[in-house]
Amino acid sequence: MVDPGSSFSMTYAFCSQFSKGVYAIMGLYDRRTVNMLMSFCGSLHVCFVTPSFPVQTNNQFVLQLRPQLQEPVMALLEHFCWTRFVYMYSADSGLSVLQRILDTAAERSWQVTSVNLDTLTNPGFIKLLTDLDFKKDFQIVIDCELERLSSILHLIAAQRRNLKNYHYILANLGFMDLNMTEFQKLGPNVTGLQLVNWSDPAVEKMDRDWLEFDSKDLKLARRRLKYTGALTYDGVIVMATAFQNLRRQHIDISRRGNAGECLANPPAPWGQGIDIQRALQQVRLEGLTGRVQFDERGHRTNYTLSVMELSITGPSKIGYWTERRGYVNTAVYKPPLEEFHGLQNRTYVVTTILEAPYMMLKKNHEQFEGNERYEGYCAELAAEIAKHVGFVYRLELVGDGKYGARDPDTKLWNGMVGELVYGKADVAVAPLTITLVREQVIDFTKPFMSLGISIMIKKPIKSKPGVFSFLDPLAYEIWMCIVFAYIGVSVVLFLVSRFSPYEWQGEESDDEDETLPSSSSRRALPTSSSELDHSPGFPQNQNQHKEKETLEHTNDFGIFNSLWFSLGAFMQQGCDISPRSLSGRIVGGVWWFFTLIIISSYTANLAAFLTVERMVSPIEGSEDLAKQTEIAYGTLDGGSTKEFFKRSKIAVFEKMWSYMRSADPTVFVKSTPEGVMRVRKSKGKYAYLLESSMNEYIEQRKPCDTMKVGGNLDSKGYGVATPKGSALR
Repeated sequence: MVDPGSSFSMTYAFCSQFSKGVYAIMGLYDRRTVNMLMSFCGSLHVCFVTPSFPVQTNNQFVLQLRPQLQEPVMALLEHFCWTRFVYMYSADSGLSVLQRILDTAAERSWQVTSVNLDTLTNPGFIKLLTDLDFKKDFQIVIDCELERLSSILHLIAAQRRNLKNYHYILANLGFMDLNMTEFQKLGPNVTGLQLVNWSDPAVEKMDRDWLEFDSKDLKLARRRLKYTGALTYDGVIVMATAFQNLRRQHIDISRRGNAGECLANPPAPWGQGIDIQRALQQVRLEGLTGRVQFDERGHRTNYTLSVMELSITGPSKIGYWTERRGYVNTAVYKPPLEEFHGLQNRTYVVTTILEAPYMMLKKNHEQFEGNERYEGYCAELAAEIAKHVGFVYRLELVGDGKYGARDPDTKLWNGMVGELVYGKADVAVAPLTITLVREQVIDFTKPFMSLGISIMIKKPIKSKPGVFSFLDPLAYEIWMCIVFAYIGVSVVLFLVSRFSPYEWQGEESDDEDETLPSSSSRRALPTSSSELDHSPGFPQNQNQHKEKETLEHTNDFGIFNSLWFSLGAFMQQGCDISPRSLSGRIVGGVWWFFTLIIISSYTANLAAFLTVERMVSPIEGSEDLAKQTEIAYGTLDGGSTKEFFKRSKIAVFEKMWSYMRSADPTVFVKSTPEGVMRVRKSKGKYAYLLESSMNEYIEQRKPCDTMKVGGNLDSKGYGVATPKGSALR
């Protein structure tokens, strides 16, 4: 065995065969040694017949049995009208096709992404698949050797992605040689090329002979002949036919004497090499790979390729390609209605999740089997959908108990969304929120329920009336305003009473009141000087009478009396004094009207505040949560609520997400029951963010110790989900 990738090994093998006097050489080459072999063959006139990948060369001594793929691939691209696609290639066989695609793309403004498979490891290829899925690059051309192509398809199948939106063109001549059983289950659209016509009786007979051939050196079980083996078989037949033609034409091609040195400088070409090259080039025959014919450059010509498609039943022929006619489509497609009627021929897997009241196990579920074990809104919804559409289904709980989110590291989906994406389930009937990210990988129906994100907290302990509960009917600010108004009115009443003369009154002193006679007596006192002069004893009592006749002016509305008047009016009790001036009466009237309104309102609300127990909530909405750190809050891990906060650009929600992401211990829970239990046991120190419908349902269920606060943070809906391109959609 010679390593075709080693230049030294290939040179030694070629020279050793040339020195033995061989007429022609048949073998394989590698991209690292192909130029060296062509140089030897062109210089020494030794024909080299190879089933390896075709290369662009004008060396007539190299006969390439494998047809070139540039034109067939371009014909398929034009037939499917691809203008944006990914071209994955191996450097050995795909460079010539890549050059042709890039030239055409420049002329027609195609968007082509090229990927060299030789530089990718398995983890790198998996990441590439994730990027393609995210960018919605669903049209892919894969051009590589059969073994590498088979490993790529197995790697794609191992990811369990839903491939119903994808269309692959396999630029390889052995479509029937690939084992695509697992790949087929993912529902991809696959188009490929087939060189060997296995329905040909001659090919079938050769394949049977190959399987029945007994070889003592072969330790493994013999496998079916692949297209590369068929090319090798045709190569041997071509060489045998050429030498038979030379013998019939009596052309002497014998090599006498020393064959010469292949490394001589200058090289000494073999004289009969031209005759052998001409004889090989003129061979025309029907081989296992169809019509075998070469042009003047040694390339395969006048050949026919079958165009295959991977259907539900397996590979099937949809057309063929020839050099003269190009691609000819011969497929007869069934109408979509026939595919839809096929729903009755299989049992569909409906993935769901245990979440009351949508999906619950019956209390005696051990006595039932299958779908009868479940009850709830979604259980009934799934039954109605199956009845309306007409298919048989089986309810299965999601393995990891999650709704579905993309892992930031592996880029893989988990939960119910992952089971749809990777083909483990056909439908998801559950409280699955419709989001933009999920709609990129699965399909949703119209929402069967509208809702939004809400806040659940533990219901506060009801507060009983206290000593100062009589102050509750009015706010603290109102009470302060009443106090200031009371003081202000009293001061104003005091001032206007001081300035108004009507509030002042003259009174005699207390001594005068005790010594003076009654008013009738005062009216009999002498009033004229003449009378006083004639009165007996006047001179000696003159000073005493002057002191008694002096009057004292007083004002009832001092500062304390003003406060007392205002307080009496406020308490609806009245007062023994009242203003006599117009300004004082105006002030008093305004104060009376004010107190009438305040006391009436207070009395009306006092009874209700003293008899009804009130619940004081520590928070009223998302803004209150974001402002404080005493009450922790979180969401379901791996759900749409967490994704909402993660992607939100609103300042309040960004602040909340920053807190939730960095909180220690974590505020995320694995399931809704776990989140509800955490709320109940936290003594008011944890708030759970969940869908409003679930929040309202739990609030009405015993022990009725949770409550919803504030409005909904967003608006969304629940929908039934299917894989992309599903017939159920």
